Amino acid sequence: MKLAEALQERADLNRKIEQLSDRLEANVLVQEGEVPLEDPNVLKTQLDHSIDRLIELINAINRTNSQTVVNGQTLTALIAQKDGLSTKIGHYKSIVQASSRINYRARGSEIKILTSINVSKWQSEIDEMAKQIRTLDNTLQQANWNTDLIE
Repeated sequence: MKLAEALQERADLNRKIEQLSDRLEANVLVQEGEVPLEDPNVLKTQLDHSIDRLIELINAINRTNSQTVVNGQTLTALIAQKDGLSTKIGHYKSIVQASSRINYRARGSEIKILTSINVSKWQSEIDEMAKQIRTLDNTLQQANWNTDLIE
């Protein structure tokens, strides 16, 4: 199995676990004399098996990511770099947005509010980081499809 397939299965399992949990919650309480639409014990068994498989898959994915080297870095390091850039971009965007709120003066005697940063420079940095994320994402995607999962 390729790493990309394992990542897809992990996403599917997460959705399945959420659905099973919702179905289980919907069937644990019934009116006296009624039976649930689905057997909670069967749903619990399915939930347990899905979570067990998810644990196996996460272990294999993490093992593969930590042992696979691309461009001199492990996939784990590349993922951390991508996550860090995404976090940085989110904060930079908030700061740029806050600095772009220009308060106007109704009268000449009112206090004028000015930005204390170079918005275009910050935006250029955001654009450069977004480009780096796209490049990292392409590298990761290619590695995911070319790397066998270490079971």
